[in-house]
Amino acid sequence: MGCLGSNYNGRMEELPGAFGSSASFALRLGQTVFSTASLLFMSLEIDFYGYTAFCFLVTVMGLVIPWSITLLVVDAYSVFIKCLPLQRKLIKIIFLGDMVLSYLSLAAACSTASVTDLLLDADRSYCPSNLCGRYQLSAAMAFLSWFLSSASCLFNFWLYPSL
Repeated sequence: MGCLGSNYNGRMEELPGAFGSSASFALRLGQTVFSTASLLFMSLEIDFYGYTAFCFLVTVMGLVIPWSITLLVVDAYSVFIKCLPLQRKLIKIIFLGDMVLSYLSLAAACSTASVTDLLLDADRSYCPSNLCGRYQLSAAMAFLSWFLSSASCLFNFWLYPSL
């Protein structure tokens, strides 16, 4: 069991975006920021619980935020200490967690965007413009969080066979 990125000669090789790298740290930081923004835009001063799609988005972002923060801390430790033992089981868990949460994030973002679009088309009494604007912004932040989560999932899938 060696440190992240060390090959048979002891030189450091870093897979871009793989767990424990500086690119992974950036992906996790962006994922944390966008999922937190999505949650805040949806839940602050808004009665989001009237629509199931909005409750689903809040629930999923409530799962994504602690996952992202935990892996952000581990990535930060790895970037600054430069030695993180990588194990196949650990990468498999991270890959599967990212995959499940990226699917859930995509589903929540799509459902929120579609319900917001229906509310805008139905009538202004259902969704005033400032309220629908926040719903749309929350969905956009969820899409950005999904994009970063799926990228992280793909990078860790790429790292898995090399362990």
